Amino acid sequence: MNLIKSGSRKSQIMKKFKYICILTLLAGFISCKSDEKVQTSHNTREHLNQIIDISYTPSESSRCIGWFVDQGSWMGFTPAQKDNWVNGVCGPYSLDSRLWLAKSAVTIEAKAQPSFQADSVNYYPGGLFIQGSNGKVAVSQRLVFADATTAILHIKTDGKSTPELILKGDGWMPGSTFSKDRDKVIVNHPNGEITTLCFNPEIKLEVESDNYKAITDKQSFYVAISYFVNHKEKLAGIQKAQIHLEDAELVFADNVKRWNKYLDTILRDDMPDKYDRVAAKSLVTLISNWKVSRGGLLHEGMVPSHAVGYFMGYWAWDTWKFAVPLAKVTPELAKNMIRSMFDYQLEDGMIIDCIYADSSENNARDSKPPLAGWAIAEVFKQTNDTAFLKEMYPQLLSYHQWWYEKRDHDKNGICEFGSTDGTVEAAAWESGMDNAIRFDNSKMVQNGPDAWSFDQESVDLNAYLAYEYRLLKEFASILNVPFVEKNYTAEVAQYFFDYDTGFYYDRKLSDKSFIKEQGSEAYIPFWTSIATKDQMNRAMVHLTDTTKFSTYIPFPTIAADNPKYMSRGYWRGPIWLDQTYFAIKGLRNYGYNDLADKYTEQVFERLNGLIGDQPIHENYDSHTGERLKAPHFSWSSSHLLLLYEEYGK
Repeated sequence: MNLIKSGSRKSQIMKKFKYICILTLLAGFISCKSDEKVQTSHNTREHLNQIIDISYTPSESSRCIGWFVDQGSWMGFTPAQKDNWVNGVCGPYSLDSRLWLAKSAVTIEAKAQPSFQADSVNYYPGGLFIQGSNGKVAVSQRLVFADATTAILHIKTDGKSTPELILKGDGWMPGSTFSKDRDKVIVNHPNGEITTLCFNPEIKLEVESDNYKAITDKQSFYVAISYFVNHKEKLAGIQKAQIHLEDAELVFADNVKRWNKYLDTILRDDMPDKYDRVAAKSLVTLISNWKVSRGGLLHEGMVPSHAVGYFMGYWAWDTWKFAVPLAKVTPELAKNMIRSMFDYQLEDGMIIDCIYADSSENNARDSKPPLAGWAIAEVFKQTNDTAFLKEMYPQLLSYHQWWYEKRDHDKNGICEFGSTDGTVEAAAWESGMDNAIRFDNSKMVQNGPDAWSFDQESVDLNAYLAYEYRLLKEFASILNVPFVEKNYTAEVAQYFFDYDTGFYYDRKLSDKSFIKEQGSEAYIPFWTSIATKDQMNRAMVHLTDTTKFSTYIPFPTIAADNPKYMSRGYWRGPIWLDQTYFAIKGLRNYGYNDLADKYTEQVFERLNGLIGDQPIHENYDSHTGERLKAPHFSWSSSHLLLLYEEYGK
């Protein structure tokens, strides 16, 4: 059933009221009486409260799986677990070194009063809220990011009388040293990272060898918490942190304005509330994975998941996927994300697989599927920025040419995935589908000194290249530059389609026979619109078969009736939401809109925890919707946003 057509439509007036007031502030804190609601002087969008459950108190016995992060920061925070309460926001946590710098840099107790116990916590878009009480007074704390290095904590008491409050840190990294600079506490950690705390001048501040103590009887005040990777960064940022503290009300007001703008950009007036929650959670996930430039990362960009240490870099096709929905929300960030990967373009045109702040960790053994043109096209669509298009065009053209120069073994205009080192491992990485069954029997053939190919031509790669060729031609026309590239793409749709079975497959180089393993690579000719209507009609037999691709969560990475299917098998069965999106968008391209809506509803309704408060994951079990692999995953979030945007249209 199409939910838009079944009476779930919200009025535009109520919608605007709800998300204009999604964040609370300006008049200070208003007590939060439950985990589900943040009370304000306006009607609120209650289903966006506790958008993701990230409650966690640092300990040695368990592992945190996500933080509150904003503004491209490399530090994160969590609310404490209620059964292991710390009356302060937990952190900061260094996303760079993967270490807790403190269990809580600012904890609060009332002099000569009982300890505070948990009342409520709330992670909402753009902010973190906690409240504790001791039977006499409640203390609420709200945290927002002022910029990438500084977060502002607003502390407010609720009671007829204001007790004297004592603030101090808890669980500092062993070996940390403390010093005082007027109203600032400087904490130097043994790994070279630095935490600073800035207080208002009227707060009494003492610093000892292993902690600090701040005392105040004020009912409402602010603290600036900053994280610096080294002394040089601290020198550049600590005065800015002081300015943020002095302008704390403006910081909170800007936070409201920025996040309302984000949400106003993505949320539709005709969608069910629970689907709005999916979109908002997707955006929150993306913003939490945004990172400012650092070390070898020369532009700001986005990591696949801040929750997993090995994902704290930028990957090529991940980046292109992130930039597409964000071009509408934060176009400058989308532009810089694209630039970040082209910063490392090789002289021959290759875009390398992934890059890190420590550039010695970069992987140049392979590239990734060519989706950069899609990202650039979406940025141009949203901005009409011809200067950006002019900047990127020659680099994109060079990358497009690289595929035909280094990944076309027999020079027939049909390319193969491959590697620079001749390994099957790196070639599989280049496809993006690391352990896909279509490569089980693949071998490598050499094209040149630093160029190797699989001994098979891949349908998805050549469908991507066909789409990119079309975009390059359009870009050349817009820029009024000659376009003389040979068109190798006209026959791609016919070349890879097997009319005997009615499906798309890779082909062997040796005899051009089809590798008849049905997988998600077959979705791409429909997503790129290069397939014929007849080919789509024939493929629909497989795409709508509940034993193959129309599974509980639709469009797995291989057909579910394949003996090699594994529900937890990475690219051998589970759902990857980019591939599911490509299939659903392919249906829309060929007029199957009602079916595309039905499958979108299945995704939104059946992915475990998606409508609730669980994080968005890397992949999912296609038969159960169980969450698999990394949480807080960016490309899943990107394609959920696209599914949301296109639903019902």
